[in-house]
Amino acid sequence: MIGKNTAHDSATSHVTGKSVFIDDRATLSNEVFVGLVRSPVAKGILNNIDSSEARLHEDFLGVWSGNDFIQKKWGTIVHDQPFAVEKEISYADEVIAIFASKTRESIKEIEAKFKLDITEQKPILSIDEAIPAESILVRATSPFIRGEVDSILNKAKHRLSGTFKCKGQEHFYMESQAAITYPLENGQIEVHSSSQHPSETQRVVAEALGLPLHHVTCVVKRMGGGFGGKESQGAPIAAYAAMVTQKLNLPARIVLTKDDDMKITGKRHPFQNDYDIAFDEEGKILAAKMILRSDGGAYTDLSGSILERGMFHADGAYYLENCFIDGICYKTNTHPNTAYRGFGGPQGNMTIESIIEDIAQYLGKDSFEIRTKNMYREGFDLTPYGQKVENNLIPKLFQDLYKTADYQSRVEEIKKFNSENHGVLKGLSMTATKFGIAFTARFLNQGNALVNLHLDGTLQVSTGATEMGQGVNTKIGQIVANVFGVDMKDVQLMPTSTEKNHNTSATAASSGSDINGAAALKASNKIKARLTALAKLHFQGDVSSELKELVLESEELDEKIQFLKGEVIDTSSGKVIPLKELINLAYFNRISLGDYAHFSTKGLGFSKTLVEGKAFNYFTQGVAVSEVSVCEYTGESKVLRTDIYMDLGRSLNPGIDEGQVAGAFVQAQGWVTTENLFYSNDGHLKTYSPTTYKIPNIQDTPRSFHISFIENNDNDCNVHRSKAVGEPPFVLGISVWTAIKNALSYRSEKNIVNIISPATNEVVLNELERLKNV
Repeated sequence: MIGKNTAHDSATSHVTGKSVFIDDRATLSNEVFVGLVRSPVAKGILNNIDSSEARLHEDFLGVWSGNDFIQKKWGTIVHDQPFAVEKEISYADEVIAIFASKTRESIKEIEAKFKLDITEQKPILSIDEAIPAESILVRATSPFIRGEVDSILNKAKHRLSGTFKCKGQEHFYMESQAAITYPLENGQIEVHSSSQHPSETQRVVAEALGLPLHHVTCVVKRMGGGFGGKESQGAPIAAYAAMVTQKLNLPARIVLTKDDDMKITGKRHPFQNDYDIAFDEEGKILAAKMILRSDGGAYTDLSGSILERGMFHADGAYYLENCFIDGICYKTNTHPNTAYRGFGGPQGNMTIESIIEDIAQYLGKDSFEIRTKNMYREGFDLTPYGQKVENNLIPKLFQDLYKTADYQSRVEEIKKFNSENHGVLKGLSMTATKFGIAFTARFLNQGNALVNLHLDGTLQVSTGATEMGQGVNTKIGQIVANVFGVDMKDVQLMPTSTEKNHNTSATAASSGSDINGAAALKASNKIKARLTALAKLHFQGDVSSELKELVLESEELDEKIQFLKGEVIDTSSGKVIPLKELINLAYFNRISLGDYAHFSTKGLGFSKTLVEGKAFNYFTQGVAVSEVSVCEYTGESKVLRTDIYMDLGRSLNPGIDEGQVAGAFVQAQGWVTTENLFYSNDGHLKTYSPTTYKIPNIQDTPRSFHISFIENNDNDCNVHRSKAVGEPPFVLGISVWTAIKNALSYRSEKNIVNIISPATNEVVLNELERLKNV
């Protein structure tokens, strides 16, 4: 089953509308609906909540404030975010109170009847405002320092400095934040949540209500998208419903509207990175100094780890012999920003890719030449944080795609086109990813699995992974099916539940298949080892042997005993027994047909203080070349062609991996071109619906789109030598933005193109106007 294009396990139910999401669960007759009272200001002091009018509504059932929570604050790393405002308001649409309604339809009516007495204060709404105010959430533990950076910068013949800016991004998952909570016996609560992290949701609900963990069970069947937005921020949403359930002893449902979800929840972190670069006549970077500055919003959430991930990826795919990389995350009065596909990596990586485009324009060279002069290669393969880039395929990926994408002839064609035409510009750029796979917090690199083999030869598998459309359940199903030699239809991945899989990590950091698949493989092999020993006894005609129990304690597999197509075969003798018969033989001999396994990623250990050790298990690598056209009259950009070439090790499922690559790329393309978050001067998000926030549609995808994978069987540190695919290809979407930058460079002989991300029509037009006038 490994390496086959097995269909996504929910493909049919998705397209036929039969997949069950949170709000598809049948409404119970006594179920109530949860609404939120939110702040109308970005910063202020809450003096009073007047609920007298709301209480008169016929559907009103109760209201609770921040004071009603047992533990007042929550947080993934630091417990600094109130479940609901107690006194200080820190961002617009922050939750002030939770109320219950008999009907869903009455929620907005009741919400409008609350009267809030607030003393408004002046908010900090940007990094530029936060810097002089020294409004800091978190600093990097230690900078990454190598070589003599300042002295080389001061002596450099060629030097560029500036600030790279990229804005945030809305997750825009199809299913908004949602949860349903059910009261059970003895004060227990069962939570069904759209969450990437059931264990954290369990913990946050328990802490909010003052319950022990064993009184809360969190169940996640699937999500209608996550992208990091449900790694942490789904937990307080579940806590709101759980509060209502505890107070009323009734089932409670909370499902945010798309508008409210976008207003309340955090986004990808905006970054504003200062850089100072020295380089020689050939474009080789001699020294690089980068200070990454991120906007964390009002509370910490995952900002510290995201900032560090940005620093880890500030080198991109390029060796920086002398470098200084530091980071600061600022506190502003906006929604607390959170995890997003790439987790800060794209914001760091994009900085170096932008710098390389600038060097190329400065020297009058093609950016591919600059990239290949600086890429990681033999002898130049140590990252700024001291980890060697092992199994480095970056040079081969660059050179192979250069040829297959016909890069050089297309560059010449574009030069000719741009010199002969006005009104439309074309640009071409190739960028790369070297994405580190592992949670940078070492303890999170663990997973567990429960595998149950039934008498009819079918299996139920439970892991800590959560399915959000990315196909993690399908891949784990393939791993288990492969162990027992059965068809995928005989393997059922069960809803993720904290009562079966405890203390799990979030399905994040691109490691869902890695750690949970490895745990499922380990559990399956424990069962298989017992069946193998039993089969050997059976083939010897000695099932009743006194040695049976000793033999069956072994967890060793025997390559001579093969499990294939529903049969168990002794390849040395040719004897065969149907798998179902062997399973029943095990059952009647009281041999366990289920097992649990725990897996932890080996060899990880990075000291943030000393800046040494192994931060990542391995690197997923890839390159992409994109060609764009830019209208000089409207600023509109179109992606004419994209070629992607990636190293995904030995793919578990090439079809699903190709879908992940395509989806990640287009999502990143949206981030760098059209997805523009716009806030009013008083801190309110104005682009809070599909009418004002422009995600890519089918017309925005590359007109010609080519995805291919390099053959690589050398990644022996991961399950079946596969590599993670969730986040790395997102970084390759940056090639669209650098291609736009390349196109604009044809209208500038003297000045470096200076654009922010996203390169919206307005940004492009303004830059064309600036270049025309300098």
